[in-house]
Amino acid sequence: MNGRALGLVVAVVLVLVGGLWTLQGLGYVGGSAMTGSQTWAIIGPLVAGLGVALAITVLGRKPS
Repeated sequence: MNGRALGLVVAVVLVLVGGLWTLQGLGYVGGSAMTGSQTWAIIGPLVAGLGVALAITVLGRKPS
């Protein structure tokens, strides 16, 4: 796996995890100590945003 593909995989994982944390923090996904916690409703979008920024950076780079 080259660096570009690895970067995209990491970006997708960050977006998915951030989305899950957001939904847990908002109380839409139960079964965890994170459910209903405002902290995770804030951290989740930040992590997802980092994933989007990473994807934009990776896709904007010219392949070597």
